[in-house]
Amino acid sequence: MHGPPETGMAGKPFRATYIWTNIINNLQTQVEVKRRRHNLKIYHDCFLGSEAVDVVLAHIIQSKICGDEEVPRSKAVRLCQALMEARVFEAVDTKVFGKEKRQAKFEDSSCSLYRFLIKPTPSASSSENIDSECDKRKEDSVYSNNSLVKTEKSLEDVLGNLNMNTTITPQMMNLGLSQELMDEIWRQQTILRLLKLIELPLLENLLEGHESPRPPLHSMDSDPDLLYTSSYLDREILKAFSEAQADSWLSAAVDCLEFLPDQLVVEVSRGLARCAEETSQYKQLLYGTLVQHYGQPDYPPLLSNHVFDIHSGVCELLVNGKQEQALESLQLCLKLQDSRSREELRRLLRFMALAAGPQETRLHKEIENRMAVKRVFSNAIVYGTKLAKGKVDLLVLFMTDNHHDLFKIPVTLHKLVSDKLASIIKGTDPDLITGTTYCRRLTGKDYLETVQKTTREELWTLLQTIHENSNLCLKEKRRLLGQFYRGHPEIFVQYFGNRISNVYI
Repeated sequence: MHGPPETGMAGKPFRATYIWTNIINNLQTQVEVKRRRHNLKIYHDCFLGSEAVDVVLAHIIQSKICGDEEVPRSKAVRLCQALMEARVFEAVDTKVFGKEKRQAKFEDSSCSLYRFLIKPTPSASSSENIDSECDKRKEDSVYSNNSLVKTEKSLEDVLGNLNMNTTITPQMMNLGLSQELMDEIWRQQTILRLLKLIELPLLENLLEGHESPRPPLHSMDSDPDLLYTSSYLDREILKAFSEAQADSWLSAAVDCLEFLPDQLVVEVSRGLARCAEETSQYKQLLYGTLVQHYGQPDYPPLLSNHVFDIHSGVCELLVNGKQEQALESLQLCLKLQDSRSREELRRLLRFMALAAGPQETRLHKEIENRMAVKRVFSNAIVYGTKLAKGKVDLLVLFMTDNHHDLFKIPVTLHKLVSDKLASIIKGTDPDLITGTTYCRRLTGKDYLETVQKTTREELWTLLQTIHENSNLCLKEKRRLLGQFYRGHPEIFVQYFGNRISNVYI
């Protein structure tokens, strides 16, 4: 058996093998596999389609498979589709109202369940993983030779879409870094980039401050062993209601209900059952429930209070018309937030953007929808006590208008993290700051030269001030010039030059 090919001699097929094997291994080790409840039934050893896309996308970015280019989520979805066609995992056949729901197409959804067919083998080499995968395919009698060739072809097409110009090494795809170190690298580079965009007066709150954790989601997926209580049944009914609607407004509103307390969910579920089958009545009930929850005066804002200086800086950027910098600053700020608050904010902003449309159901008798949603939900988004009302309104409307891009990771941050990981792979100090820095280390020689140059410049300025100061009397000026000459004759001679004979010391 030959060992793995060296990077220098590797052609496209070898790099594709490395990439494909590591994508599979990373997905098997990183995605959360557990019991999950769906439509009142428990399924064992499953993972969510959306979580699989998150893991694959993060691996593509961290491994720099596509170089420094921005990687769209759709590319990770296509890779997951290829994985499913390659029988790495399969869709779990769930039942909806007694009917089985089979999936031939991979879905990037938190409602789609999948189960691994190829078990992870950490001790096996890359080639062994590929061989075992092929053996498993041969043993599967369901798939014919024609379908197997078709699957291999689709894998080849997907890998062909990746940027193979980047040099891929086994070290880059299996860094061996702990999750804690990876999280710290992302956080460090995020803060460094923020400091480049916004001038922050103090860093203590940003570096050390943490919000108290928000309450957990009211979802059955969070704990499959929960009893079939009335509130959870109502949540499942609302989920089924949302799936049956073609209106994106209603779906976005129901998505927000996952973060609401049980009492409100039960009320809205029973209220929908009493409504006539009219979309406008459904919308009025859902909107009223969201207003009742998020419109509370003491509702803790979803944007963390301890990064208030960032929010203030973003407002200043918006006032000065620097919208691109403001968007990137908000993207970085949200990267520092916990995943739960970020997801809740994403759903709320999506609903606000849909409800703000002028063609949608009228939410207020006197003001337009855009102003109505801004007025109701602003306090639930940003801590407005220290910010002027005009700035709060500007910030909330900007976030609503840009909610599609707000939760993307900036390309600049991708590059900073990639450069940091590359430097760690090369064996450099992990604490060494890469990218833009605000100071640099000087050698002893450079330090001495800098000290001497700065001292000479300051002494020259002092001598010039004494000589040109018209407020000094002649006697006092001669005394000071004589004192300066005795201490620094070389600078004195340099300054006066040929005029030194005319100077009385």
